[in-house]
Amino acid sequence: MDLRVIESEEAELSIEIAGEDHTFMNVLKEALLETEGVGAATYDMNPEQSGGQTDPILTIKTEEDTAPLDALETAARNVRDKTDSFRTAFEAAA
Repeated sequence: MDLRVIESEEAELSIEIAGEDHTFMNVLKEALLETEGVGAATYDMNPEQSGGQTDPILTIKTEEDTAPLDALETAARNVRDKTDSFRTAFEAAA
């Protein structure tokens, strides 16, 4: 997975995530919205309105005392934990 920082400020981060689609981006966005200190999380992947952009751009806005990169790390860890939990339950059911 290739990541490219588009904009990085104290309370806002925009990154391009190459090769991902709505499935992954929705999961990551929802995990971010569940993360303490995150005020907003959105992504855009509309090539017609963004000059030919095809890879999604994720934007995270945080509240005071929360760094956007830290929030992203926490959300990604939560996605991994839920995926691991699902895999374990699935394998136990098989």
